[in-house]
Amino acid sequence: MARGLGAAPVSSCLALGAAAAVLLVAAALPSPASGVDVTAVLSAFPNFADFARLLASTPVASELSGRSSLTLLAVPNANLPQSPSAFVASAGADIADVLRYHVLLEYLFPFDLARLSPSGKLVTTLFQTTGRAPSDFGAVNLTVGGNSTVVVRSPAPSPGSNATVLGAVTAVPYNLSVLAVGGLIIPSGFDLAASESRPPPPVNITRVLTDARGFNVAASMLQASGVASEFEADEHSAGITVFVPTDDAFAGLPATDRLQSLPAERKAVVLRFHVLHSYYPLGSLESIVNPVQPTLATEHTEAGHFTLNITRVNGSIAIDTGIVQASITRTVFDQNPVAVFAVSKVLLPKEMFGRGDSGNTAMAPPSVAMAPRDAGSEKTPQTRLSSPPDLHSEDSESSASLLTAKGTWWCIGLMYLQLHLLLSLV
Repeated sequence: MARGLGAAPVSSCLALGAAAAVLLVAAALPSPASGVDVTAVLSAFPNFADFARLLASTPVASELSGRSSLTLLAVPNANLPQSPSAFVASAGADIADVLRYHVLLEYLFPFDLARLSPSGKLVTTLFQTTGRAPSDFGAVNLTVGGNSTVVVRSPAPSPGSNATVLGAVTAVPYNLSVLAVGGLIIPSGFDLAASESRPPPPVNITRVLTDARGFNVAASMLQASGVASEFEADEHSAGITVFVPTDDAFAGLPATDRLQSLPAERKAVVLRFHVLHSYYPLGSLESIVNPVQPTLATEHTEAGHFTLNITRVNGSIAIDTGIVQASITRTVFDQNPVAVFAVSKVLLPKEMFGRGDSGNTAMAPPSVAMAPRDAGSEKTPQTRLSSPPDLHSEDSESSASLLTAKGTWWCIGLMYLQLHLLLSLV
């Protein structure tokens, strides 16, 4: 019996060691989330040379160099006006802002366009991040027109120009997709008096959610809790990434979870649990090295608790809390140092909503639900680095459990040796 228990850790070790080797090699490769040179990509397509020169003549080209997971709506030479700058100025707009309106902060390819719902899809653009667009008028609405064509237009109620998607030009998978459109899109409803030199205002996350529509519950909870001010204060360090449940996600909560009946300080913990204390654009989340990420709730409790497991599953970003599995449905806002993403479910931490033996963890007071198991020990200092949970041995452990623990330490030693050998070969 003991021999069988000892064999399992050995086989697991070999698998883990191999995985560690793969991760080490992968870490040495260039990150797929790094930005791409858009003008260099377009240089391979002479029929887009004029649009590429237009990008290079404005700050937009350099703004794109540090971004990933973009879709560029490029206009062929034959579809550009003879003087694009004059054409844009006659509409009272700025050429750089119009070009920013052609940059969608989401990777889209023809397959994604073919799956558009009848109501269309609202996608945030680079212009929305400047703060010069009221409401969500810095987004574009992708709708299906006649003959199954896709039309790009402003969501503003007042009429603006629109363009038809002509087809795919090229793609750098998950970093950049280039789609050809039938002309420059001059959006309506912008503050035309706003100048390029005006600095963008501080990011008000509650306003971002209100403008984006479909986030009324999250916006009201943030406003009532006062946690939004914490988020904005944290923007100035490493930045923040906010996962925001949609109104439909809140409506789909089981009645047994009783989120709305939690006391204010417990609701604040749940809100902090939706925030990473680093700026992660979509491309960085797709290739994240350490899938287990601490949240702002971790900083207010202890290391190893209130973490999110972030992975890429079937082309989407999956977020696992231990009891809830959600996915990112769209980019709401993305401008360093703030990224805001819509998620399909409310992220409920297992430390508060896990169904333990008592069946009442969700309603336990903070001192019980978030305290270390050893009540006599000092509380672990707050940290932003995730660490594994403590191992607690019981006096009644069987010899088989001891063998498993020894096998675990042997496994760690083998992995360390493999990594050391690999490093010596690099």
